[in-house]
Amino acid sequence: MDGLDGSNAILQQEQQQQSLNPKDWIAVDPQNAWDLLHEERSLMTRLTTSCADLDDILGGGISCKQVTEIGGVPGIGKTQLGIQLAVNVQMPSFCGGLGGKAIYIDTEGSFMGERAQEIAEACVEDISEYKRFLHKDSQACQGEIQGKDVLQNIYFFRICSYTEQIALINYLEEFISDHKDVKIVIIDSVAFHFRQGFEDLALRTRILGEMALKLVKLAKMCNLAVVLLNQVTTRYMEGSFQLSFSLGDSWSRCCTNRIILYWNRNERYAYIDKSPYLRPAAAPYSVTGRGIRNSAPHCKRSKLV
Repeated sequence: MDGLDGSNAILQQEQQQQSLNPKDWIAVDPQNAWDLLHEERSLMTRLTTSCADLDDILGGGISCKQVTEIGGVPGIGKTQLGIQLAVNVQMPSFCGGLGGKAIYIDTEGSFMGERAQEIAEACVEDISEYKRFLHKDSQACQGEIQGKDVLQNIYFFRICSYTEQIALINYLEEFISDHKDVKIVIIDSVAFHFRQGFEDLALRTRILGEMALKLVKLAKMCNLAVVLLNQVTTRYMEGSFQLSFSLGDSWSRCCTNRIILYWNRNERYAYIDKSPYLRPAAAPYSVTGRGIRNSAPHCKRSKLV
């Protein structure tokens, strides 16, 4: 009897749903493509990498409202670039920054406070030089942001397991609602705790997919940049060994943009592997004592150099 009552209840619920006006199920009104394009262009802001060549192929820098994945072999400069972005986001807009703060999520223990201080102090010096170059009032520059202030504006989280990583991703929306000046979230690296210990690969794929959806939503809703640093492996494809991002093919569809960092002889290069807006292109860059910069043979002024 209980089973019959349950079936009747389900049938009644379905009939009620079918009797509803379809418009009641639609939460938003339609938008034409021209207005959508205008909105994207007007709201799309970019963050400089401090390397003009890299900024050029990125259309001006790392995009807000998008998830950008950056992968490369060990020692290529992924963490250096992550720290650079956490510093640059705090710079004023005329220097290529966003005037905001950063969240840095470290899963590998690779973040270096001393290195962050070096990059921050170099960035502050570059801003002062750039202001003098623009003939800004030198007296107005007094009391500007200092290296110590830059470090205090990076919210640092050390994550030691994939469960902690998932919990933190779930908490980010609440944290950012209380810290509305956050303009970038950096995860270094996103794959570290997911590469081992998962016997159920289908479960891992589902967890990663849910995590990616939350990061995409966060980027769009809060108008900030999400940068995921990742490791790479080599795969045999089309008759040769090629660099491939960790976490497999299903993960490759989760991010808006993908950039591969690699060595070309003794020079570092960044290559746009995937983007709906940018054409595939490569650019050289250097890791210097002052941070990410142009390669020596490609010395042109970037916004922060």
